[in-house]
Amino acid sequence: MLQTQRLILRRWKSSDYKPFAQINADAEVMKYFPAVLSKQESNQLIERIENHHQMHQFGLWAVEEKTTSAFIGFVGLNVPSFSAHFTPTVEIGWRLARPFWGQGYATEGAKAAINYGFEVVKLPSIVSFTSQLNLRSIAVMQRLGMTYNPAWDFDHPRLPSGHPLQRHVLYRVTRYS
Repeated sequence: MLQTQRLILRRWKSSDYKPFAQINADAEVMKYFPAVLSKQESNQLIERIENHHQMHQFGLWAVEEKTTSAFIGFVGLNVPSFSAHFTPTVEIGWRLARPFWGQGYATEGAKAAINYGFEVVKLPSIVSFTSQLNLRSIAVMQRLGMTYNPAWDFDHPRLPSGHPLQRHVLYRVTRYS
């Protein structure tokens, strides 16, 4: 479990399934993903996240707001399961319920996860990527102090050629940057 001033990043609980399914069914939250997720797909995602935690000793943590104990989404570290010019690697990612957008939670949680990745896991670098259209997530990457180089951009291999979300930007932070 990790804690920040306003957040608790923890392993997943059975009570997270329903609110996480609601987040994944929100078209605005999932705007930069190929599709919203069904309840079953959302539940399977939690199972994959938990399996990742067991395999790597880190992962995408469920996020609670400290003052209300409300589940608000996830933030954490993940090993991408596709091949690209920058893999193998560890990425930082986040997905929060819309009412919690614009309050700095993604940045706050991601800073704690990056610190964990560098100080505990001893990762040499961490990346983050998203569709070039996802300006909100790109802004978080910039607030995290991640470096961008247009030469790192890539076409996501899980999206078909010509898909509007196919082109992705890649940001990176190194342990000693």
